Amino acid sequence: MVPHEPIDRHFLPSEVHKSPGSARTEGGARAGGSAGRPDPGDPAAGYGFCYCPGSHKRSRAFRYCRPDSERDEDEEERDEQQPLLHAPARKKLRSTSEYIYQTLFLNGENSDIKICALGEEWRLHKIYLCQSAYFSSMFSGSWKESSVNIIELEIPDQNIDVEALQVAFGSLYRDDVLIKPSRVVAILAAARMLQLDGLIKQCGKTMKETITVKTVCGYYTSAGTCGLDSVKKNCLKWLLNNLMTHQNVKLFKELSINVMKQLIGSSNLFVMQMEMDVYTALKMWMFLQLVPSWNGSLEQLLTETDVWFSKQRKDFEGMTFLETEQGKPFVSVFRHLRLQYIISDLAFARIIEQDAIVPSEWLSSVYKQQWFAMLRAEQDSEVGPQEIDKEELKGNSMRCGRKLAKAGEYCWRWTGFNFGFDLLVTYTDRCISFKRNTLNQPCSRSVSLRCRRSVAFKLRLASFDSSGKLICSRTTGYQILTLKKDQKQVVMNLDSRFLTFPLYICCNFLYISPEKRTENNRHPENPEN
Repeated sequence: MVPHEPIDRHFLPSEVHKSPGSARTEGGARAGGSAGRPDPGDPAAGYGFCYCPGSHKRSRAFRYCRPDSERDEDEEERDEQQPLLHAPARKKLRSTSEYIYQTLFLNGENSDIKICALGEEWRLHKIYLCQSAYFSSMFSGSWKESSVNIIELEIPDQNIDVEALQVAFGSLYRDDVLIKPSRVVAILAAARMLQLDGLIKQCGKTMKETITVKTVCGYYTSAGTCGLDSVKKNCLKWLLNNLMTHQNVKLFKELSINVMKQLIGSSNLFVMQMEMDVYTALKMWMFLQLVPSWNGSLEQLLTETDVWFSKQRKDFEGMTFLETEQGKPFVSVFRHLRLQYIISDLAFARIIEQDAIVPSEWLSSVYKQQWFAMLRAEQDSEVGPQEIDKEELKGNSMRCGRKLAKAGEYCWRWTGFNFGFDLLVTYTDRCISFKRNTLNQPCSRSVSLRCRRSVAFKLRLASFDSSGKLICSRTTGYQILTLKKDQKQVVMNLDSRFLTFPLYICCNFLYISPEKRTENNRHPENPEN
């Protein structure tokens, strides 16, 4: 190992930036025009010109009449057919579905049963209600409701309201239903209670298309209750992409312990900067879970969080916060932090020690683990991973990332001691490259002088729209890269025509081969495995 002069902790000193180079209507459509009377000042008015309905054009929409003359039968028949020939093509007759919905559902004509719920009543028809498995079973069995004309429904789900029941009942009388994102959770709850499979599927489709920071937690919970696994999966993907890239106070308040545990334990979490930033986000999230009444901006949140935990430390009596009764519910989430990539940086190690949130035993175990890993890198023949171990990469790889706000050229490194492997990342509009820096660039850490070093990695590049929806995404997949001293290698080729800024880059790295461990001291089980 040879030391180098220190540079900026997060990035190279000379970072270069270049300038960036249907609403559905009820009933049929109305006719485009209307029958017009001739203008008295028009010369045609005195000659008996008749204007056909639906047109303002006189040249083709009129015929010459002889008001006082005799006309034969053929001419009269042609006169009767003439309006049909010139009828407006855009006019539509009201469909059978619309007629049924208006006459039977909205007007309740010929109703043979009355449904009462939540202080409202609906005059409906058993033959239509039997499309619902809930009512079909009720009417065909030995239930007392099979022979009565008025049914009082008990509503067990507080998400269901009168408007949701109106949509659910109405769906039995029409071909399609327009579902607003703000109403989908309530409608899904009603559809589930009434066992309306078609409406449940339509709710699921609407949810997948409208996941945002305002809807994601509600959608996830409702999808879990109703068994919509694909919706749950899409919500988790959205959260993995946006939790760190677009941090939000409201979202932190709504995320449950169970969901946060899945996110923090995932190798697909789109981390910005370093693992220390994951710890910081967890600390703010825990504060909001404990003090949900707090209202403030994201910029104020970290300061308020540190102040609150500082006050709590006075009552810890030598314990860390996660060892207290208040902190114990959050232990399972913090267990998924990759602490080895926090204590590898001196400043970060000091912060996590001073916070006194994470139990000392956890940190001691990681210090010991990293010390032995460093000795292997220094004194053993350790040169880095030689084969892809997906389980190890998913559960123990270093997670880091960066946001590129606009087009340009960038070069940076992520902080922390990586066993003598100083990795520089370069971005241009044509490619992303990795360089193993040894002697060419200043480095604040010691570097390995071994002829070859290997690193296992996965790089992801993505951009999102304003709602957090993925616009484009690329990945290298898991790879092994072996580099000589000061060697540079392109890891992803790009086409600037298809890049949308800001761009987000996220990487997973494993700089040293996993040491063979006994079953008793393995890393805590990863939820993805």
